[in-house]
Amino acid sequence: MAEKKVSAFMQPKKLSPELEAVVGKGPMARSEIVKKIWVYIKANNLQDTKDKRMINCDAKLKPIFGDKVHMMKMAGFISKHIS
Repeated sequence: MAEKKVSAFMQPKKLSPELEAVVGKGPMARSEIVKKIWVYIKANNLQDTKDKRMINCDAKLKPIFGDKVHMMKMAGFISKHIS
């Protein structure tokens, strides 16, 4: 039986030290990275109270996203921290 090709989103990627500080040691698939970032955001109550689409970054997230990030723009910032 032929092996299934793993999609780009499911392939384990090497993480930057800043990203590993939030999601744990890599390598990790992009989908898993996003899940773990959302767990961190929810656990630390970092969603803006007035606009839930905005994330107010704490000290661990600032090196990745800056002070604030729109949830739909997170993927672009994450891609700079994986290889």
